[in-house]
Amino acid sequence: MIYKLSAIALGGATGAVLRYLIYFYFDRLHQSDFPWATLVVNLSGSFLIGILWGLFDKFYISPGLRMFIFIGLLGSFTTFSTFAFDILSLTKDGEIRLMLAYLISSNVLGIGLAFAGFYSFRYF
Repeated sequence: MIYKLSAIALGGATGAVLRYLIYFYFDRLHQSDFPWATLVVNLSGSFLIGILWGLFDKFYISPGLRMFIFIGLLGSFTTFSTFAFDILSLTKDGEIRLMLAYLISSNVLGIGLAFAGFYSFRYF
């Protein structure tokens, strides 16, 4: 049990730092009302989940490493709460078109990328 919790904690810390670095990059280089950093984080995380799930269906990986990657690393890297905050913030600011573009692109592209990653690397 301690091994699994440690794996999740280490993955979570790593994912959180990676997410922060992406936010830092977008905050420094892109001044926009559109939440690009959250979109990039969530879409890349969705694609990685699909890729890794497809690979792990073919190759054995220990339960501890799966927990490290899926629950810890990717669970803390991607963020639904920030997505919800961005939707609320765009709506509150009257940016309805941006909000709808973000909502649709996040959901359609995120799910699409998870499928694309899964089927692309499942037969690798």
